[in-house]
Amino acid sequence: MRVAIVGGGVVGITTALQLKSELRNSNIEVYGEKYEDIVSYVGAGLFSVGKSFSGPSEEITRNWMNDSYEFYDEIRKSREAARAGVVEISGYMFSEGPTPVRNPWMESVVPSYRRVTEEELKLPGGDWKYGVYFTTIITQCKWYLPWAKRQLEQTGTKFYKRKLYNLNELIDDYDVIMNCAGLGAGELCGDRRMIPLRGQVLKVKAPWLKTFFYGNLDTYIIPGIDGSCTLGGTRNFDSTRMSPCSHETRAIHERCTNLLPSLKNAEVIESVVGLRPHRDGGVRVEVEKISNGLKSATVVHNYGHGGYGICTAPGTAKYAIKLARDAHLNTSSKL
Repeated sequence: MRVAIVGGGVVGITTALQLKSELRNSNIEVYGEKYEDIVSYVGAGLFSVGKSFSGPSEEITRNWMNDSYEFYDEIRKSREAARAGVVEISGYMFSEGPTPVRNPWMESVVPSYRRVTEEELKLPGGDWKYGVYFTTIITQCKWYLPWAKRQLEQTGTKFYKRKLYNLNELIDDYDVIMNCAGLGAGELCGDRRMIPLRGQVLKVKAPWLKTFFYGNLDTYIIPGIDGSCTLGGTRNFDSTRMSPCSHETRAIHERCTNLLPSLKNAEVIESVVGLRPHRDGGVRVEVEKISNGLKSATVVHNYGHGGYGICTAPGTAKYAIKLARDAHLNTSSKL
């Protein structure tokens, strides 16, 4: 197949990586408006998928999570783990109530997941009533995306820096178009369900920290593999403001240092903002046929991951590739 992948973020690059692995003879070319300074680099990359994440069905959503964890875990166990920025990490998720924080989806995926002890509930940062401790994976896109891009370039994948205004621009040259445009899919496909979900985080230096912590009000502390640490966060629907807000920076710092007082003396690196590609109704992974009147092509949409793009990109990519392969075989059999 001649395949165009639209989108240079974690979903697009991971889809290309999966496609090259599953269909080695495919000719893949990637189109990205930009490959750096994107939302994929803002996220901390912790594999922790909330209960609100949803695909077409519960079974498919569970498969996406299982396939994604397996994908990253294979990298973690390989010699490429350090270069790819994929490591194992453990940590806590606390809540003051009114409901427990137990997540059955995560519990069925990660290797270790348990309720915290009474002693652990006394950890600083709040009057905790519930909590879990689990082991998972962290994927830092600062390393992962350049690593994945190198893997693809070594096997002949080409990358183009280009803004597309309509998917029909690619019909003449490709059999299949994988639309992983993220937030850009709103304009590209006329999908009015797509809205930006603004997130602001604070990056600090905390090389001593090896455990992640979650509290209430989108408060989280996630150590990176380079001694940096991501403190979060915010959740502003339909906001496109890209400059950091000083009030939010102070609020994030205050919440996180209350949760973990040892961070009070951590050196601040920067405040960063990213626009998550949120889609009302859940992630869109489905097939569509498009035509310019002379030629038609198969489009497989794979976008709308919200804040879970890094976590679930491998799973949705694998599902999208199956849809693409089935659609292509079905079209070929009719010719």
